[in-house]
This record gives sequence, C-alpha cells and structure tokens, in this order.
Amino acid sequence: MSFLSSVQQKVPCLFVTQVKEEPSAKRERQPFKVLATETISQKAIDADIYNAIPTEKVDGTCCYVTTYKGRPYLWARLDRKPNKQAEKRFKQFVYSTGSSKGFNWNIEEDFRPVPDCWIPAKKTEYCNGKALPDENGCIPGWVPVEQHSKQYCWHASVVDYEFELALILKHHTEEPDLLEISPVPLSDFSEQTFELIGTNINANPYGLGNKKQPMHFLVPHGTFKIRKVPPLNHNDILTWFDDCKEGEIEGIVWHCADGNLVKIHRRHLGLCWPIPNPYLICRPVIISFRGAKYDYNFEPNTLFHYFSKLGEQRFSSLRDVIGIR
Repeated sequence: MSFLSSVQQKVPCLFVTQVKEEPSAKRERQPFKVLATETISQKAIDADIYNAIPTEKVDGTCCYVTTYKGRPYLWARLDRKPNKQAEKRFKQFVYSTGSSKGFNWNIEEDFRPVPDCWIPAKKTEYCNGKALPDENGCIPGWVPVEQHSKQYCWHASVVDYEFELALILKHHTEEPDLLEISPVPLSDFSEQTFELIGTNINANPYGLGNKKQPMHFLVPHGTFKIRKVPPLNHNDILTWFDDCKEGEIEGIVWHCADGNLVKIHRRHLGLCWPIPNPYLICRPVIISFRGAKYDYNFEPNTLFHYFSKLGEQRFSSLRDVIGIR
C-alpha cells in the first residue's frame, strides 16, 4: 500500500468526537478538549477502517518532497490563513450556524500573502483556478526549503542538496527491532510526505539532542507499522495506549486502501502527551552511513558530516546519540 497522500488531506478521527469545556483551563490557549465517543465515525467505516494498515502517529511537523528548480526538494508546511477581518467574519459565521458550509470567501482579499513559490496541497479544491480554503478556513500548502534558510533552518539541516540526500530515521532492513539513521536519495521519496522530528520541533517530545547539539530527522509517513493492533473499540484502544509498551506513542494513523487516512490521538481518549519514555526512544538505533564518508565530502558542522564519522555505531536509544559531536 502506498502512503504518498499522508498529509495532503485533513485526517478525521476514528471515533465521533465531542467538545468538552475545561473551566479550569480558561487561561490556556484552548480551554476545551476534543474527546472521542464510543461510536466509530462514518468516514472511518466508509474508508474500510477494518482492513486498513495501522501505523504510529509521529509527533513532528509535516514535510513534503517534490520537484523544485528541476531537482527533488524538501518542502515545509505553510497554510495560507485568512487576515484578521476575514477570520473574524468566518468565526462569527461558524458560531452562528454551527458549520463553515456556506461561508463566502473572497480569495483575492481575505487571505494573507504567501511567497510566490508557495503551492497548495494536493486534494485542495479549486474554483475558477483559485485554491479554496478547507472547513477550518485555511488553504493547506507548501514552500520549498532552501539549504541555508534561516526560517526553516531545522528543515534544512536534514537535507543536503549538493548530494541530493535526506537524513532518514526508519526501521533497519534486516533487524526489525532496530532503528536506523541513514542518508537516502531525495529522489527515492518523490511526492511523499514526512514528519520532521527533533530538538526544535513541537517542544521535542522525544528528548532528542539539546540546545548546543540539536538533532533532527525525517520520518516517512507510515514508517512504523503497529504489530499488535488493538480491536477497534474505545475501551480496547484506551487500554492499549495505557498498558502496552507499543502503545506509548502519540497516536495511530490508519492507512486505508482507498488512500484515505483515519487517526486517533491519545488526547482524544483523555490520556496525556507527551510522556516520559515514548516507544520511539526505547529501541536501539544504528548509524548507517554505508560508504558515505568515502563517497561524499559533507560540509563541516552539519548532521551529515557528524553522522558520516560514526560509520556503523549502535546506540541503545536515540537519546544516547547526543554524544556524537
């Protein structure tokens, strides 16, 4: 099954959800919780969720590889958002009607400008050749990451455009319980999506690197398939997250045969995230730069340069790789 469409769409929850207000959290940015009911959503049923492939939902920021300037490039997620006036009108409409359906957008005037190189995400709807916002009032999209970008410096740290490589975290091909950090040609991932994880992404839930020694990787979507899948009911999934070692993850994303995705997050079940020792960092890892230090002259002070010096070293956890510099 292909995972190429991973984040080119809004991913629905496995269960029907309900909003629960949190009076004690009024000072927080989101004084409410979105919780799962015990009813499987119709979207999940229509997507044949019972025959889908469950994978770990990795906590990072979305990336995408596609062509730019005639070469494979890494692209960062950049959603085109409405300006303040349009956002206010939109929120008032949703509050009064209970839905975003029927709201009239002026695409020319309602949205903030984006760089000329910006492209809309796949599956974006169009009208008269113009990309339309989704039900949340944004137009999902991408911008290319330049090698020495300041705004996207952590994205840039996991690609080497001179040699057209990406720094990938994945399963080792011969030892399924072993993780592998390796350079892979960007062209191998054309039109695929990833999660960028690491020190400076989403408050670093995996505890990778530190301020002086930041560490980041790309994880292709669908990489970590779940072996012991819980039955598709609320109580069994809750128990799996709470009691099973493999369940110590942010969530599950099911990849359906028709290309659709369905997800469940720990928070949908009232569970905490992040947690002290997530499953991702409880597995050994090997630095697999096979021949890289002989074939490439990586630029100094880059992750590629540091990892290439390690050859085939193994570590008991991703958190232990901090000692490389």
